[in-house]
Amino acid sequence: MGPVAARNDSPTNELLNRLASGDPEGWPELLRLHHPRLRRMVALRLDARLYGRVDPSDVLQETYLHAARGLPDYLRNREVPFFVWLRRLAGHRLGRVHREHLGAKMRDAGREVSLDRGPPTATSEAMAARLLGRHLRPSEEAVRVELCRRVQDALNDMEPMDREVLALRHFEQLTRAEAAMVLEISEAAVAKRYLRALAKLKAILEQYPGGLEELAP
Repeated sequence: MGPVAARNDSPTNELLNRLASGDPEGWPELLRLHHPRLRRMVALRLDARLYGRVDPSDVLQETYLHAARGLPDYLRNREVPFFVWLRRLAGHRLGRVHREHLGAKMRDAGREVSLDRGPPTATSEAMAARLLGRHLRPSEEAVRVELCRRVQDALNDMEPMDREVLALRHFEQLTRAEAAMVLEISEAAVAKRYLRALAKLKAILEQYPGGLEELAP
């Protein structure tokens, strides 16, 4: 098995080695370690039309059941970091949920990045809402609405791959190596696209209090 890069590499590998040696108690601990980032991914990419109908926790529960069944094969190979593998399974499940509930009403494919085995892409609406959620007080709602519109326009004007890199690095908090694996591009390309996307948003947010703090690379 070749070396792979992953966040929390040592604790993750220790738990994987315990599982490989026949210790099942490492499984729930391993899931707890990666659950917060995985839940962020599902929440970010769940279509807004499914809010109230689909709970991210249900998507994750199905993902974990599938992962438990596929774990023996993963342990024999470990060709990618565990989180990248687990995220891929969550993406499969989330894609099926969208197809089951939306069918022909799924978002225009022209706005999305085509990713084999990947989850639905994050929308500009979801990214803007999460970016601005803590920025302004309720009394400043009119300012927030205008800023949200401008951020969405900036996101929509980006190349789809740049927008996806921003979603992976800033919102999902994947490492540069993890994002490169997910998108099947080089780490240098990830870094270039991420900085370009950040610069575009900073140009808008720098005129608002706290804008630059939220987008520190």
